Order: sequence, then structure tokens, then C-alpha cells
Amino acid sequence: MKKILQVILVFTALINCALAQQRPQYTQYVFNNYLLNPAVSGIENYTDAKLGYRKQWTGLDGAPTTSYLTVNMPLGNQFLNGDATASAAGGGENPMSRSYVQDYRAAEPHHGIGIMVVSDKAGPLTQTNIDATYAYHLGLSPKWNLSVGVSAGVSHVGLNTADITLETTNDPAITNGIASQWKPDLGAGIWLYTANFYIGASAQQLIKQNLYFSTNTSTYNQSQTVPHYFFTSGVKLFVSDDVSFMPSVMLKVIKPVPVSYDITGKLAFRDRFWIGGSYRHNDSFSALAGFNISSLINVGYSYDITTSALNTVSNGTHEIVIGILLNNRYKVTCPMRTF
Repeated sequence: MKKILQVILVFTALINCALAQQRPQYTQYVFNNYLLNPAVSGIENYTDAKLGYRKQWTGLDGAPTTSYLTVNMPLGNQFLNGDATASAAGGGENPMSRSYVQDYRAAEPHHGIGIMVVSDKAGPLTQTNIDATYAYHLGLSPKWNLSVGVSAGVSHVGLNTADITLETTNDPAITNGIASQWKPDLGAGIWLYTANFYIGASAQQLIKQNLYFSTNTSTYNQSQTVPHYFFTSGVKLFVSDDVSFMPSVMLKVIKPVPVSYDITGKLAFRDRFWIGGSYRHNDSFSALAGFNISSLINVGYSYDITTSALNTVSNGTHEIVIGILLNNRYKVTCPMRTF
């Protein structure tokens, strides 16, 4: 049984202390940086669709569960010898093969568009974000590209009061209150990249919003969304003709909680499958694996071993991502610009 004061504090912490009611975290962010940065929209030469599911801290009742769908594509008839929205070329020489990397030239200016739907459930709270994205890519030099992007949409926050047991049955904090609310959502990002290196910065939840679950907003109005800032970087190193190593790092800044960071390393074999590991500061170690099954579909899986105090009640975290490469005119089997 939870006292009402504890419940209110939990609701407040979900926003202000970023314990749960924040943007979801992902172990396989390297597999879909588009989730964090709208500037990645349209970076590949095909329509990139991904489905993801994350079950965090299995064994812990009410632990976060995240599902998402993302789709993004490039626009511009000078992008990599053809518009990715045109009819498929039926194969041929892949302009993003290793030989292409060696003779790399910056991409012609082009646009990128996309949409993402992310649903995150933690206990009685559910947050769903629906955002459209736009990015513009241009070449800064013969080897360097720059893209800037924005995302805009709506965020829906819902409270299932049936999942809450209170000491006071008619507590004014939630009884006859606001169990569902829509808020505007805005984000932005920048992405600097070459054939085998990227560095980016992005911000989500830029518009601060007050969240409350009571019509008495003068008393119960302590919860507020806060901006999330992400800084990411990675490099692709060729160990041999068949093996490449891809280290990456992500820094996450969300006030007032301490800065968090992820360090990830992936080994890819002939661009067909990859294995790797990851460390999240004061939170977990992870094992990752993935398969590029064909030029249409790829799959990634990760398992997190919790190292925080939750390891006494958690059986770890599972995350699976399925990628679909639509209108893949050069029949690539491995994402090249997002590694």
C-alpha cells in the first residue's frame, strides 16, 4: 500500500528527476540514431523503416516497456546517383561499398523526411510521442557532410488510475482528475559525418510543459517536462577486408539528474552479422548481436545486465529491433552511413 504522499512524489520524480517519465533509453541507439536525432532523416539511400521493442528490468512489476515505429527517407534526384523514392535500380554497383568509402565524396544537397511513433509505459503512466521530422544535408568539403534537422509533433500522457491503490480512496490528486492530456512536442539536431565517422548533437522535449492529474492545478502542478540533450559520436575502422570495428559513445544530459553516458563497440563480419558490447554508466552492461538477413530485412537484439541497485529485483532488459530497407535500389544489405 502506497501513501498518497509517496504517490505524488513518484509522479513528480517521473518528470523532474527523470526516473521514468522521460524519453525512453535505448541500448541499440547505434542501430537507429534517428530515434535521438532528426538530422539523421534521409541519410541512407533507401526508405529506412524500423520496429523496436524494449522490455526493461524484467521481473519488476510496472517496469518500463517501450515500443516504436520509425520511417525516414531521402529526397533529391542528385543523391547517390538517384532518388531513393524512384523505382529500384535492380542492383548494380553499390555506391556505398568499401571501394566507395575509399573514394568517398560528400553527398549532393538533399532533403530527408520521416515520422516516428514511440510509446513508453511505466507503471500506471503511458507516454506516446508522434513526431514528423525534416533534415537538410549538404556537403561541406569533398569528404565532409553536414545535416540539420527538426522534429515536431504531439506527446500524449495518460494515467491509468485503475492500476493505483491508494490509502485515501478519494484523494483529490487524481480522483475525477485529468487522466489523459496532449502536449506539443519539438526537437532539433545537427549531424556531421563522413564515410566512416559521425558526430551529432540533438535536443528533445524542448517545449517545457506542466503535467498534472488533478483539476486543482494550483495545488497539484509540480510535474514538468524537461529538455533532453544527446551528444553522439562513432567511427568505422576496417580491421581487415572482412571485419570492421565500430566504437561509439553517447552522452545524455537531463537536468537535474547526473550526466549519463553509453560506450558501445561492434564487430561486423562481411556486413552480414555483428556482435558487440555496451556499458551504461552506473546502470548496466549489455551484449548485442545482429544479422543483415537480406537487402530487405535486418534484425538486432540486446540484453542488458543491470548493475544498479535494481539488480536484486531485475532479470535484465531485452531489446529487439527489426529493420526493413524499402526501395533499396542498390540492394545493400548493411546500413552504411549509420553503421
